[in-house]
Amino acid sequence: MATAPKLEYGHITHEPEVRAGKACIGGTRIAVADIVVLHKRGYRPEEMLDHYMRPLTLAQVHSALAYYYDHRDEIEAYFEESQRAAAELEAERAEYLSRHPGL
Repeated sequence: MATAPKLEYGHITHEPEVRAGKACIGGTRIAVADIVVLHKRGYRPEEMLDHYMRPLTLAQVHSALAYYYDHRDEIEAYFEESQRAAAELEAERAEYLSRHPGL
């Protein structure tokens, strides 16, 4: 049985000390998930270039999008975990405020 070839993404890195090892554009703290958020909001790749203080190239943006499409489960799991964590924090905040009504 042949194994699938390993795909390389020249602009994508996973470094433990950068964004907790999430897939990022190399040399930046811009996660693939950040690019995907813009993509889901309808930004075209060319428009994404102006969204960040640090200059990006179209090649970097397209590499991030290609990574997303090849690793959709990973990125979507990150979004789900982020939403779960935000909901948990909001519930804790609401519970705290209910115990301290004057705040």
